[in-house]
Amino acid sequence: MHWLILVLVLLLGALQYRLWVGEGSIAELHSLKREIALEESELERLRARNRELQAEVDDLREGSEAIEERARSELGMIKPGEIFIQVIERPEPPK
Repeated sequence: MHWLILVLVLLLGALQYRLWVGEGSIAELHSLKREIALEESELERLRARNRELQAEVDDLREGSEAIEERARSELGMIKPGEIFIQVIERPEPPK
């Protein structure tokens, strides 16, 4: 009878070890849940970025205002009949 109790206690100890420390343990479960939460937040950030990029693509396909804005800001282009004025500030003399 003592051997049976000893075997059952050892079996219980082995199962408890696996539950708390081994593969598939509670600690590993919490770690995986944290990883999932981080990945989901990164996924949502990327989805928001994709929505912004898609909106920009739609603007460029549909209207000329977005194309004109890009041409002005990125390429420095002006419309015919407009006057371009560039202001250059003089550097301050060294003191």
